[in-house]
Amino acid sequence: MALATVLIDGNNFYASCEAVVDPAVVGRPLVVLSNNDGCIVSRSAEARALGIAMGVPYFKVRQQLERHGVVVRSSNYALYADMSQRLMTTLERWLEELEVYSIDEAFGVLHRPVTGDLSAWGRALRREVLCHLGLPVAVGIAGTKVLAKIANRAAKADPARAGVLDLAVEPDADALLARIAIEDVWGIGRRLARWCRLRGVADARALRDMPSGELQRKCGVVGLRLQQELRGQACLPLVRVAPPKQETCVSRSFSQPVESLEALRQAVATYLVRAAEKLRQQGQRAGAITVFVRSSPFNGTSLYSQAATVVLPLASNDTAVLLAAALPLAERLFRPRKPLQKAGVLLQQLQSEDLLQHHLLLPLPLEQQQRRERLMAVIDALNRRFGRGAVQWAACGLRPAWTMRRSRLSRAATTCLAQIPVVQAR
Repeated sequence: MALATVLIDGNNFYASCEAVVDPAVVGRPLVVLSNNDGCIVSRSAEARALGIAMGVPYFKVRQQLERHGVVVRSSNYALYADMSQRLMTTLERWLEELEVYSIDEAFGVLHRPVTGDLSAWGRALRREVLCHLGLPVAVGIAGTKVLAKIANRAAKADPARAGVLDLAVEPDADALLARIAIEDVWGIGRRLARWCRLRGVADARALRDMPSGELQRKCGVVGLRLQQELRGQACLPLVRVAPPKQETCVSRSFSQPVESLEALRQAVATYLVRAAEKLRQQGQRAGAITVFVRSSPFNGTSLYSQAATVVLPLASNDTAVLLAAALPLAERLFRPRKPLQKAGVLLQQLQSEDLLQHHLLLPLPLEQQQRRERLMAVIDALNRRFGRGAVQWAACGLRPAWTMRRSRLSRAATTCLAQIPVVQAR
């Protein structure tokens, strides 16, 4: 029995999540903004119909949005992450194997039925996700990952397909591939797309049929795998277990320029606390820390962009240890009369927490190590239960003015008990 590769992708995921927790916006044009309410990063179908572009700065289209009555929301990352987890949990029951590709996308594998057509299966999956989670999704089904991506894109673009397309039973698959521009093929970047067009390869079908030798000379084995995927030969297996991360980064742009050392120390501490939480979730320790800062290139002064790195004598994911190493870097990077727009923390030389190479001159007794690990576990558990920041480090400050601006933030209706909607029955 043949295997099928499936790609499930959330439609306008951020905007759809906002509609789940606020039914009043269903059917209305809605956009979601990026950090500090900067640019539009998600649009509902109604907003798309108004011609609102993706990535445009909010201040440039603010009057247009108000004129059309568009609902504007700040990014609610806690909501989106929780809805993503619920979506992936639902998909696990429908697929034999699952690869979480992004916050709103997942690849899966299952065997084809005797009839060979999985369209009815895809429609049933789509109905369940919409019924249980309120999220519209598109389902693309094919023999390979690249073809499943194309099928998913076509399922979204054609309303007659109702969000589901099984490319294996498509009567004219070649014509469909010919309608997919080369820039829209998964794995084709801007430079490669230009190279292809200069040689008359303008769509997915032409890329599939072009001479393999020419593509190999340009892209090597990566290009050959892409072409073989378009020809129906699976070359990209599902990634069931994500490989260990090599680096972990937390960075943000400030809502207003940071001009004091104390404010910079608070920002670095805040980002480091979050990065340390991620480390422990990943089961890793860091052997080096890099702190970087940058001023705005538009403030009329010369651009200031610097970074500093410290190597830890003993790899750690203990927040206190990492703070003690990183905060002196903030002092080294700070410059008076250099207003900073952005700062970040990069944890490097990551290694598994299962193995720890001790330092001869810096002994760490096992009892002390276990006590610190239990303390970090308790802090993480409290913050998961009562919300991030329930237990905070003093170095992060209290209500700093530089924190990310989210003036149009929706409720944390799925992750915070205090914000769960209440329905009064009469």
